[in-house]
Amino acid sequence: MHLLPKQKEFAEFLKSAGPRLVVVNFTAKWCGPCKIVRPFLYELAVRYENVLFCIVDVDLAEDVAVLCNIVVVPTFQFFMKGDKVRVAQKHSLVH
Repeated sequence: MHLLPKQKEFAEFLKSAGPRLVVVNFTAKWCGPCKIVRPFLYELAVRYENVLFCIVDVDLAEDVAVLCNIVVVPTFQFFMKGDKVRVAQKHSLVH
């Protein structure tokens, strides 16, 4: 699990991941739900060794949060080859 405090480190991490899936957990120390999710995230990181997991604290890395359009925590985003993977939204699956 990697903590990425700045936009430069975030970009370098995504680039160094190559074709592997990257799971980014946007979080904050004061966020109760983030604390609940964290142990599960660590379990996933152990289980899926070929997937890279990282944490971005939105209070420490505001530039990354803005870049990724984070408005609420916890938020998870997925990247491959440096690009955000488009995911389905619940409303588009239901209707």
